[in-house]
Amino acid sequence: MTTATSPEAISAASDSASFSAAPSVTTVATLVPGSGAASVSAMPASAAASATASTEHPAKDEGGLPQLRTEYWPGQIVWLLVIFAVFFLLIDRVFAPRLRKVIDTRGSTIAEDLANARANRDEAEAQAREAAAEMAEAHAAARRLAAESTARSNAEIAAAQAAEDTKLGQRLTEAENRIRAARDEAMSHVAEIASDTASELVAKLTGKAPTAASLKSALAKG
Repeated sequence: MTTATSPEAISAASDSASFSAAPSVTTVATLVPGSGAASVSAMPASAAASATASTEHPAKDEGGLPQLRTEYWPGQIVWLLVIFAVFFLLIDRVFAPRLRKVIDTRGSTIAEDLANARANRDEAEAQAREAAAEMAEAHAAARRLAAESTARSNAEIAAAQAAEDTKLGQRLTEAENRIRAARDEAMSHVAEIASDTASELVAKLTGKAPTAASLKSALAKG
């Protein structure tokens, strides 16, 4: 940037005695790179001096993220507290009750299912006990019927056997009686047979038939 003094400023400087109260005007010519022309503007000298000073000494800019600069921390802390409070209220008033309701519902459902399972188990055990008692009673009745049937069969068999034994005894007695009668009858003819046999033997041996008295005495001695 180049500062030039205009002819009006020169004449004003020469007549400074008569125009001491009038402010001095400085023409500032600014050269823009690449434009090939100079822009001329009129401004007060104090403004031009301050503009020149600001051009020569630019303001110092502090770099870095705003989150790491301490002058922004109070606001960030405030917003952090606000966001934390909002999330806390949402969790406490919206999400936590729903989650608690779901947990309570699940717990009641599980407790009801467990109670139903216990009731079903108790009922099944009671039915099993009743079935076992009925089975034991049926077994006892079957054993009782078997014992009665066995006793009745044994009694019938014993009666039949006794009847058969009686019949057999009667038959044996009759047979013995017949045998005894036949033996007695046979024994009654033995003397005659012996007498006839002895008579024939004596007749063959001696050529003479023995007398009845001699045969009787001989048989009586034998």
